[in-house]
Amino acid sequence: PFLLFHRWAQFFIHPLMIRDAIDREVEAVDSEYQLARPSDANRKEMLFGSLARPGHPMKKFFWGNADTLKHEPKKNNIDTYTRLRDFWQRHYSAHYMTLVVQSKETLDTLEKWVTEIFSEIPNNGLPKPSFGHLTQPFDTPEFHKLYRVVPIRKVHSLSITWALPPQEEYYRFWALALYGGNGETGFEQNSTYSIFSISVTLTDEGYKHFYEVAHVVFQIWEEIQKIEANEFHYQEQTDPVDYVESLCENMQLFPKEDFLTGDQLLFEYKPEIIADALNQLSPQRANLVLLSAANEGQCHLKERWFGTQYSVEDIDKYWSDLWASDFELNQDLHLPEENKYIATDFALKVADCPETEYPVKALSTQQGCLWYRKDDKFKIPKGYIRFHLISPLIQRSAENIVLFDTFVNILSHNLGEPAYEADVAQLEYKLVAGEHGLIIRVKGFNHKLPLIIDYLTDFSFTPAVFEMITEQLKKTYFNILIKPETLAKDVRLLILEHSRWSMIDKYQTLMKGLSIEALSSFVKAFKSQLFVEGLVQGNFTSREAKDFLNYVVQKLQFAPLAHPCPVQFRVVDLPNTHLLCKVKTLNKGDANSEVTVYYQSGARSLREYTLMELLVMHMEEPCFDFLRTKQTLGYHVYPTCRNTSGILGFSVTVATQATKYNSELVDKKIEEFLSCFEEKIKHLTEEAFSTQVTALIKLKECEDSHLGEEVDRNWNEVVTQQYLFDRLAREIEALKSVTKSDLVSWFHAHRSSKKKVLSVHVVGFGKHEGDAEVTAVSEAQNSSSGEIPHLNFLPPSTLMADVTSIKDIKAYTSTLNVLPYHKILK
Repeated sequence: PFLLFHRWAQFFIHPLMIRDAIDREVEAVDSEYQLARPSDANRKEMLFGSLARPGHPMKKFFWGNADTLKHEPKKNNIDTYTRLRDFWQRHYSAHYMTLVVQSKETLDTLEKWVTEIFSEIPNNGLPKPSFGHLTQPFDTPEFHKLYRVVPIRKVHSLSITWALPPQEEYYRFWALALYGGNGETGFEQNSTYSIFSISVTLTDEGYKHFYEVAHVVFQIWEEIQKIEANEFHYQEQTDPVDYVESLCENMQLFPKEDFLTGDQLLFEYKPEIIADALNQLSPQRANLVLLSAANEGQCHLKERWFGTQYSVEDIDKYWSDLWASDFELNQDLHLPEENKYIATDFALKVADCPETEYPVKALSTQQGCLWYRKDDKFKIPKGYIRFHLISPLIQRSAENIVLFDTFVNILSHNLGEPAYEADVAQLEYKLVAGEHGLIIRVKGFNHKLPLIIDYLTDFSFTPAVFEMITEQLKKTYFNILIKPETLAKDVRLLILEHSRWSMIDKYQTLMKGLSIEALSSFVKAFKSQLFVEGLVQGNFTSREAKDFLNYVVQKLQFAPLAHPCPVQFRVVDLPNTHLLCKVKTLNKGDANSEVTVYYQSGARSLREYTLMELLVMHMEEPCFDFLRTKQTLGYHVYPTCRNTSGILGFSVTVATQATKYNSELVDKKIEEFLSCFEEKIKHLTEEAFSTQVTALIKLKECEDSHLGEEVDRNWNEVVTQQYLFDRLAREIEALKSVTKSDLVSWFHAHRSSKKKVLSVHVVGFGKHEGDAEVTAVSEAQNSSSGEIPHLNFLPPSTLMADVTSIKDIKAYTSTLNVLPYHKILK
C-alpha cells in the first residue's frame, strides 16, 4: 500500500501535464460531452443553468468540448496548456484538500505514511476561493415560469423546482433536503444556492392535466425523522472506495465532530429553520419544467450547448391566482398514520441449526427448493430473502415476454401504495422480470414477503391501469433501443443465444397491441405451474426460512413443472471466421457509435475461465493506453471477460462518434491493438506475470464489506442453478497453478486461423459514415411518423471487405450448430 499511495500522491505533487497528452485528453473530454448529449437529465440541467443571471458561475458550460477547449482558444490566441497549469497552481493547493485513508494497517502506521508521502503536496499560500457572495443566481424573471421541453427519450414528466439560499450550514436539521429531493451534486447544492426539486413521471392522461398534478404536489408535506435514525444506527459498511470518497466530501462540508454522520442523521429539530425553508417553497416561487414529445412543434428556442428544444411561458393565470390565494387543501392528503413497519426489535436470533460457511439446501420438494445460511459474520439485525419463480412459458414467444413484463409492472404498481410505508421504513423490495422467471428481492429489519405473495396470488387490474402500464412499457422499450450500447448488446446476444427474442421483436409486439384477455390468461397459466427457488440469509432461523417457501407454495397453489426448465439459453457455435453485423443507430441524428469485437472460446472449465480473467486483466491498461490515450478513439474503451449462458469468450468495446471516426476504422484499430498485445504478452517477464496473478488472487480474497455482497454472489449461483457457492476459493486454487506459457498459448489459440470472431457495430450519424451534417433530434422526430423502428443492416465498406457480413440475423444463425447447455463448474 505504501508504494501505491506514493505513486498516487505524485498526481498531486508533480502532475506531468505533457502538452500532447493534454491535446489528447481534450478529445476524451469531447467524447464524454458527445456521450452526455442524448441524456435528458443532462439536457435539463444545462437548460436550468442557462436560466441563471448573467455572470454567475451556474450559467457556465461545465462539460467542456473540443470547441471550448481547443478551437475557440486557438482562434483567440489563448494557450490552453498555460491556462491549465495556472488553474492547477491556484486550485490544487494542500490547504484546500481533504484526505481519507482506510486500511487494515494500524493508525500509527497510516499516520506515518500519510505524513511522509502527502506533506510534499504544494501549498500556494492563497486564501481558498469563495463563491458565497454570489447568492441568488435564479432571482430573475426567467425563473418563475413554465418551460416546455422536447426530450430525447419517450417520457412525460413534470419537475417543480425552487432555488433556496445555500443550506449547507443547516445540515444538522436538514429534514427537507434529505428526503424531498435535494441531490448532493455540486450543481444542486453549493455555496451560492440550493435546489429543492420534486419530479413526477406522468401518464399520457397526467400530461394533459399537468397543472392539476402540480396543484396536488403543492398540498403535500412529509415526515421522516425516526426512520433516518434507525437506518444510521444499523448501517452496513459500504464499499471502502465509496466510503472514503463520501467521508472526504464530508470533511469539506462539516466540522470535525460530524464528519462521519453529517450527511446521515438529523441531529436537532429546529422548527424555525424548517418553517423558513417551507415559506420559501411557495407555489409562486417555483419553476415548472414539463418534458414531453407532445411539446414538439411549439418549442422554438434552442439551448446553446446541448441543442435542447424548449419554450417559455407565464404560468396560466387561473393557476397562478389560485396558488397565490389561501387555497383549500384536499382532505385525502394528510400525514400518514404512525408507520407500523418501523422496526423496534433489533435482537439477533439464536441459530436453530449448525452454522455453515456456505448456503445449504434446507428444503427441497417437487415444487421448489430453499437455500439458507444464518449470518455469523456481520451480526446486523437485517435479513435478505430472494425468490425465483421459474416458468418455461416466458420464453415461448415475444408476446409472452411482453405479457410477462406487463404483468410484473402492474404487480409493482399494485404494491406501490400498500408497500410504501415499508419502503419508507427502509424495508426494500424489488420485483424483476427475469428471462426465465419472476425474481422477488426483499431486505430489511423486518420483511414483507407475505404482502408481495398475497398480491401475486390475488392479482387483478383495471383496464385503466393496463392502458397506463403498457404505454409506459412502450416508452421503456423505446428508450433501450435508442441507446447504442444497449442496442449493441441486444444484437450481439440475438446472434449468440439460440431462440432469444430481440428488443425489436418485443417493441413491435407491444406496438401492435395486447389484449386484456391475453394478459389475464397468461398470468393464470404462469401461476398454475412453477418451480420456485429461494435463498434466505441474515437474521432468520432455518425454521423461518423454510416457512417462507412453504408460504409461497401454499398461497399460490401451483402444480410442479412437468420437465425441469433450463434457466439459460443454448449458444450458437460461431464458425472459424470473422463475422460482422453492422446496424444504424435508431436514435436519428445521434453521433454516438458502439463497436464491440467478440472472441468466442466455447464450453470451458473453471481453470480456463480464470485464465480468461487473467488475460483481460493484463489487457486493461494497454487497451486503454492504445485505443483511448494514443488513438483517442473514444471515452469508453474496455476489454471484458464474457460468460454468455455458460459459453466463454472475451470482447473489446469502443464507444466513438461518427463525426470523428468510421466504425470499421475503429474495428481495424482494435485488431491492431490485439496484434501489438500478442507481441507484448510474449515478452512479459515472469515477475510481471506473477504480479498480475497475485493481484487477481488478492481481488478474489477480498472480504465482503457487507452482507449484501455475499448474498448477491450466492444468489447468482442459485438463480443460474450452478450452486457453486465456493467458486472464489476454487478459482484461487486454479490461479495458483497457471503459468505464463499457459497464458501466452491461451491468447494465441484465440488469434490463430481457427479464431471465432464477431464484430457488432451500432453506427451513429456523422460525416465519417457518409451522413450529411446532422444535429441530434428529439424522440418526437424519431417516431413522429408513427412507424415502428426496424434494424437497418449496413453492408461493409472496402475496409472490411474480407469479413462475412450478417444482414439477416435469424436466417444466418439458423445455419449454425447450437452448442449443448454448459455451466462453468469443474
